[in-house]
Amino acid sequence: MKTHTVGEVMTSDVVRAHPTTPFREVVRLLERHRISGVPVVDHDDKVLGVISGTDLVREQARRARAEAGCIATAGQLMSTPAVTVHPEQPVPDAARVMERRGIERLPVVDEEDRLIGIATRRDLLRVFLRTDGDIRREVIDDVLVGALGLAPDTVTVVVREGLVTLTGPLERRSDVPKAIRAVWRLEGVAGMVNGLTHRVDDGPPPARQAPGQRAGRTRPGAERP
Repeated sequence: MKTHTVGEVMTSDVVRAHPTTPFREVVRLLERHRISGVPVVDHDDKVLGVISGTDLVREQARRARAEAGCIATAGQLMSTPAVTVHPEQPVPDAARVMERRGIERLPVVDEEDRLIGIATRRDLLRVFLRTDGDIRREVIDDVLVGALGLAPDTVTVVVREGLVTLTGPLERRSDVPKAIRAVWRLEGVAGMVNGLTHRVDDGPPPARQAPGQRAGRTRPGAERP
């Protein structure tokens, strides 16, 4: 089953600043490109830090201007060290990094730590905007046919607004949780309704009673005489 990588969803045309870029130019970059932050790179395009948020930039600039003769630059205002990711990392992993660090964007770097893209929250969430048709095809092709070896029409698959409903018989009882787990792993699935049944119960046999044990119900925690 396909898992999208950061390289597939990132923005390759990255607006960037340099350590010597003046404060006013940074603000102009943000306003001109309608973005909320930019990575700061050195002469070799290696990421040094990130300026996150126009409000933060303005606040830091006010503090810098309070010092006589001081001109605020990107190098003074950036947050450092920058948290970066590589293009081959799975989208869910990058999303967890964003959530854990409380950041809105991740510079994407190559094996030499040079900037090659930017991944924003919007970029990562794009995988959940897949059409219902795409999700349905993946459920049939990757889960039912690929993972379980079923004919494509064995199970009825309905997808509405990312909600997947499965209805129909599987051969073995143990296949039901396998199918459920596999569908939940698909990107873009927002919920699931399980209407699967089974022909053969291949679950564990019931526990055997000890010799002399009477059948019947026992209260939890109670012992038989």
